[in-house]
Amino acid sequence: KNDEERREYFREELRKKLPELKKIEGFPIGEDEDIIALSDPPYYTACPNPWINDFIEEWEKEKVTKYGRDLDEEYNREPFVADVRDGRSDPVYMAHSYHTKTPHKSIMRFILNYTKPGDIVFDGFSGTGMTGVAATSCSNKKVIEELGFFIEGNKIYNENNFFSEIGERKSITNDLSPIASFIAYNYNSPTNVDRFSRQANMLLDEVDEKFGWMFETRHYNPNGDLGKAKINYVVWSDVFICPNCGEEINYWKHAVSLENNKILDTFKCNNCLIQLSKKELERYFDTKYDSALSKTIKIVKQEPVLVNYTYNGKRYERAVDNFDIQLINKIDEYNIEFYFPNNRMIEGDEARRNDKTGLTHVHHLYPKRNLIVLSYLFQRVKELKNPLLIAWLTSSMLRTTKMYKFTLNRKMSTISGTYYVPSLWTENIATKLLKHKLRDFCKVQYSNTQNTIISNGSSTDIPLKDESIDYIFVDPPFGSNLMYSELNFIWESWLNLYTNNDSEAIVSNTQRKRVNEYIVLMTECFNEFFRILKSGRWITIQFSNSQSLIWNAIQESIQKAGFIIANVSALDKKQGSFKAVTTTTAVKQDLVISAYKPKKENLEKMKQKYNTIDSAWIFVTQHLEQLPIFNGKKGEAEVIPERTPRILFDRMVAYHVQNGLNVPISSAEFQEGLAQRFPMRDGMVFLESQIAEYDKK
Repeated sequence: KNDEERREYFREELRKKLPELKKIEGFPIGEDEDIIALSDPPYYTACPNPWINDFIEEWEKEKVTKYGRDLDEEYNREPFVADVRDGRSDPVYMAHSYHTKTPHKSIMRFILNYTKPGDIVFDGFSGTGMTGVAATSCSNKKVIEELGFFIEGNKIYNENNFFSEIGERKSITNDLSPIASFIAYNYNSPTNVDRFSRQANMLLDEVDEKFGWMFETRHYNPNGDLGKAKINYVVWSDVFICPNCGEEINYWKHAVSLENNKILDTFKCNNCLIQLSKKELERYFDTKYDSALSKTIKIVKQEPVLVNYTYNGKRYERAVDNFDIQLINKIDEYNIEFYFPNNRMIEGDEARRNDKTGLTHVHHLYPKRNLIVLSYLFQRVKELKNPLLIAWLTSSMLRTTKMYKFTLNRKMSTISGTYYVPSLWTENIATKLLKHKLRDFCKVQYSNTQNTIISNGSSTDIPLKDESIDYIFVDPPFGSNLMYSELNFIWESWLNLYTNNDSEAIVSNTQRKRVNEYIVLMTECFNEFFRILKSGRWITIQFSNSQSLIWNAIQESIQKAGFIIANVSALDKKQGSFKAVTTTTAVKQDLVISAYKPKKENLEKMKQKYNTIDSAWIFVTQHLEQLPIFNGKKGEAEVIPERTPRILFDRMVAYHVQNGLNVPISSAEFQEGLAQRFPMRDGMVFLESQIAEYDKK
């Protein structure tokens, strides 16, 4: 009851604050009531969260009262790199798919390295909230040990070296997308799993009772008797027209050879016997009345061809028969009584790819019987007021569409990052998928405390105080790799709340965003990250895009904001280890960029020494303090590129330029000055205080 009272009180408060919040960039597109209904304030709001600074104030006090820390304590960390693919089979990773996702176990390594218990972590492109899960999991002894660490008391050791301390970290996650923020909320909130499981199973039973008849087929026993069987999936085929005689060509019947287990490149028209290939064919269009749109439409003709079913515990498959066709016709006549999305697909480079086949609206992408079931379930979960049930439903929203590609080896899936509807697609049964997903959702270890605050808005305009964050981890959108706002459109159509993509940092023809616009938006985001991060603290940026143009753009945005890059490493996928990267050329691997916000006092010192050579050496001294001293195995040192004179010069120049200072020294003078002022080893520059440690290794 208390939880419900709290929710109602803060929902009313949120309603009052909405007019002001709407002025913040990235405020989602939708009705006030839908935003309020989805929100669980103050912890999660389906819009920019107005309570974040209150939580930060509370958490800063807790550092002293709960964790016994000194707020002026010394802070010193080296850049750190870990494999970002750690833990992809974990239930948290598996439960709800998303276009890109860094496993929380990978992020934990970074958080443990850069923070102490009670510290505040921020992720501004948080997707499904894995950074929040990671921050909370830093108090979970079992998970930390699974990462290969050794724990003694509250101390964590990596091999024999002290690494970090066990204890939860607080986190703030922000994403532009309503569906991403909503999934993040569900992963990062206390949940009664037994109640969720009971309710989900009750709903599956209801659906079975009401709509079970839609998913039945017949089994032909050898003695001629007919048995009632349960459908596992139905394969559908596009229908084309023979360019020679105008005959209908069912692609499956002409091109698929089940005996040889292959799809033929060329095949004969059954009518005129001409040899054909798929690319010569034009699609056959049906004209039909669309009751959801109250108008007649032209849509590509698709026919069911194969049914896979279970009878008496055994799986069978056969060609679709008359019973199956009649059942589908009956379902087509069925009038859906509850809400389902029937909106026009969003304008986009990807979202309107099916216009040419007449699949122009969201509901056209669903087989009718799945649409009926999902519509009913969506109505029921809203009545039950359990947000995890909505997340469970949305977890199957894409795999229940016509985008699920049929393959002869039966390893079927959607083609990620696209809205591609193949000529042979599989009609999955919604309830079967949901049963499977229910198991995944029940295996997740949900947080039992509310340590993650979730906001839905743009990282170009973050409602946070200056210098309030201890560490930032981000996996930003990279150029035109993925069109997030388009790809989230189906999910968000069910929520009736949409991404405001004005400030979406991508390269997109439809949004008229080229690389220049992308750089401007990314720089705005990094400016905000720089503003909210405490000085002397770190940001980790994960990167994957093979275009050097985008790679250079990201580096430029990071440095323009004022960050100093201390390390760039690439994941060597064969070795599972990282190698430092110095090139500005195309990168095929995942990269991890480590950068820090320089200490205020160092910038002040440099400004005092304006136009003198000393400002260069103040920078170099500060930068060398932040760099790792040794890389490699005992006795086998690897060169640390950031410690080489060439890269130190580049960083020094970039820093002066970003801060409006004149570059006080030429490259040749700089090289000479380094050799005079700092000890050198193996082509690398060190501070006097570091050299003994390097020599020991």
